[in-house]
Amino acid sequence: MTVNPDLLSPCGLYCGVCAIYIADRDNNLKFKQRLVDLYKGKVAGKGTLPGSETLCADDIRCNGCLSENRFMHCDQCDIRQCTTQKGYTGCHQCEEFPCRHIDNFPMAVGKKVILRAIPYRRKFGTEKWVRDEAARYICPECGNKVFRGAVKCNQCKASLDVD
Repeated sequence: MTVNPDLLSPCGLYCGVCAIYIADRDNNLKFKQRLVDLYKGKVAGKGTLPGSETLCADDIRCNGCLSENRFMHCDQCDIRQCTTQKGYTGCHQCEEFPCRHIDNFPMAVGKKVILRAIPYRRKFGTEKWVRDEAARYICPECGNKVFRGAVKCNQCKASLDVD
């Protein structure tokens, strides 16, 4: 497996299974609009993620956390800035994990995954972490690839709990 270094997010949220990355990679306009609605709080009664008030489908673009083309929230990420300042490639190298940046992470699913993924990356290394994160996000019913945070398979409609 060839690992794209731009997808190795410092926080442990592997970008290869990120909805923003997948929607942009596939240029899926319907999916992009659904993500805009999610971030603006129009889905399932969720509140607006700060800074998302003016978000539009054209803003749903990202080539990975470590690329030059980052999603707006990834571009402002305190975790990425912290690891860069410390000279780390990720939180898995930091003795302070979990820290206030993790404690204050604005999305519950993301925080849950970070708390699971960083110890795993520490223990097994980056290549196994990437391989296993990619394998984790597959519907157990039909084998369809899904994204982090998916609660239902878009193919067979099976309920998911893969995070």
